[in-house]
Amino acid sequence: MSEKIVQTAGRDQLGDFAPTFAHLNDDILFGEVWNEEAIDVKTKCIVTVVALMSSGITDSSLTYHLQNAKAHGVTKEEIAAVITHATMYVGWPKGWAVFRLAGEVWREDDDGVSEKEKYEKSIFFPVGEPNPYGEFFVGQSYLAPVSTEQLPVFNVTFEPACRNNWHIHHATSGGGQMLICVGGRGFYQEWGRKPVEMTPGTVVNIPPEVKHWHGAAPDSWFSHLAIEIAGEGTSNEWLEAVSAEDYGKLH
Repeated sequence: MSEKIVQTAGRDQLGDFAPTFAHLNDDILFGEVWNEEAIDVKTKCIVTVVALMSSGITDSSLTYHLQNAKAHGVTKEEIAAVITHATMYVGWPKGWAVFRLAGEVWREDDDGVSEKEKYEKSIFFPVGEPNPYGEFFVGQSYLAPVSTEQLPVFNVTFEPACRNNWHIHHATSGGGQMLICVGGRGFYQEWGRKPVEMTPGTVVNIPPEVKHWHGAAPDSWFSHLAIEIAGEGTSNEWLEAVSAEDYGKLH
């Protein structure tokens, strides 16, 4: 599970009036069922939309779940196909009603805003310009300086499935690098160890002389602050690309 679903609407709206219902909504439905790992959150979003549609629910609860589906990666094309397919089984009027709501939720996708611009609005730091070190990356990445004085800090952004090559930060003393995830989802891996998932707030400390790579998950943009640790005799050695086979094992 890439993220933990947390819900407080029950307690916020009905905590005093119906505490048992609030508990069932927040702790059982969302706290346990939505976090059960047999199917991913995107699939659960689709199932929920279809369940509400089949029940004739077209109020704010369906709008919320359509927004939730979009937030978890359901595209305009996918939701259109889902609603069309479900309409064949649950009825034409329900299909029209749900399309009206879905059209509003996905309307902003037609405003000409690029995926890069949409993602940049979701994070605090700028995405920046195409990475000048792009030759050492698979896919498109971007680089934005955050601080160039005292302590160099750069925001590095990866498009989905983009990752850098294996590399080593050399140093005779001190050195190394710190990564702080500030958006999206990605991975960090040291040679011979399992990948570490990175989500906003994840901090990775990379010692010098450790072979490693980092980059985006296959289905998500990813940004991290890269902080170079001061040291003597520092240099960066770029090595081979991460194999498609190894990268393909990530989820």
